[in-house]
Amino acid sequence: MKSSEALKIIGGSLSKPSKMPGWSIGLPAKECKTGGKLQQVKGSVCYDCYALKGCYVFKVVQDAQYRRLAALQDPRWVDAMAHLINSKKPDVFRWHDSGDVQDLDHLKKIYKVCELTPAKRHWLPTREAWIKDHLDNKPDNLVIRFSAPMVDQRAPDSWPNSSSVITKDHPWFGATSVMCPAPKQNNECGSCRQCWNPEIKNISYQAH
Repeated sequence: MKSSEALKIIGGSLSKPSKMPGWSIGLPAKECKTGGKLQQVKGSVCYDCYALKGCYVFKVVQDAQYRRLAALQDPRWVDAMAHLINSKKPDVFRWHDSGDVQDLDHLKKIYKVCELTPAKRHWLPTREAWIKDHLDNKPDNLVIRFSAPMVDQRAPDSWPNSSSVITKDHPWFGATSVMCPAPKQNNECGSCRQCWNPEIKNISYQAH
């Protein structure tokens, strides 16, 4: 498969967030299942969603995200995604710089892509709690972090890996959680790869 063909299959392009060390793929934040509900809840991590403002609201960006969403139904999507990820130099990939897992079929396809890209490390942040029932089938090179739904809320200990958004230090911070260093390094990951590290149980991000 040629990369030009693979790009057409997945909807036209991958995402390249400026903060990140590698590539990603973005879906419409408006189509998040749980996140879409949290967007209406004041104090939730989705209430002031970054993917619903700034450059994300431009029509060209929205159109691209909806093309990628529709492309999930293409039976060639898994092979196309695996081809593109394997063709990229960075050894890390983030799933969904905007948007989230749509359903079990989508999750199974992500698992298959990870299996077909064994030399890459994958990180999937999600607010879909039902995914916990399917962690036993997760490929070893994929870290799924459940995101605590409310700001300053501790993520459930029942998840192997998680993330939180905090405005200040909390009694629970420190024992099982590390702080994202991006605010101290020009809002970039830099050399940090904590999000992709399964040994780190929880990562806290500074609210902004």
